[in-house]
Amino acid sequence: MSAPARTARLKRATNETEIDLEVDLDGGEISIETGVDFFDHMLHALALHGGIGMKLRARGDGMDNHHLIEDVGIALGKAFYEALGDKRGIARFGSILLPLDDALIAASIDISGRSYLNFRVDFLRNDLGAMPTEMVGEFFRALADHARITVHLIAMHGNVAHHLCEATFKAFARAFAAAKTIDGGGIASTKGLLE
Repeated sequence: MSAPARTARLKRATNETEIDLEVDLDGGEISIETGVDFFDHMLHALALHGGIGMKLRARGDGMDNHHLIEDVGIALGKAFYEALGDKRGIARFGSILLPLDDALIAASIDISGRSYLNFRVDFLRNDLGAMPTEMVGEFFRALADHARITVHLIAMHGNVAHHLCEATFKAFARAFAAAKTIDGGGIASTKGLLE
């Protein structure tokens, strides 16, 4: 008997954003269009390094992209939560120390059913293209809250904002890829459930 598909489809429409998202935690096509080029690049890196199929179309209110980036984080978190199902058989934990040129990011994830974000990445620039750097932490906060996962993202070294941001997205992706891996048949908790 084959394992159930770990997929989710989500549509989110508010007065500020419209989002159409499909994810497959076990891979597949990656197609991302938010209208914010650098954010698209980061989401593509997240999907690629996370081994996640992702089809995303998102449109924001065109103000400063705050609402768009945060709402994509919310939608992605909700989709991850749905696609993970009862979390039976997952490794649950994932960690990596990821280098990218001058940047070095430590990422640790627990798919615990409890949301928490420890984000310690400081940027020396306010923007990367049309993406405000202050929104990197807000994106991961929204994702962690709605996926109900514990996330630690800590910069160990680095000054170049582009490298720090890209390393943060890739480190999250690699840690999440390890945590979502199916490595057994049971629930990785002494409680007997992850919620």
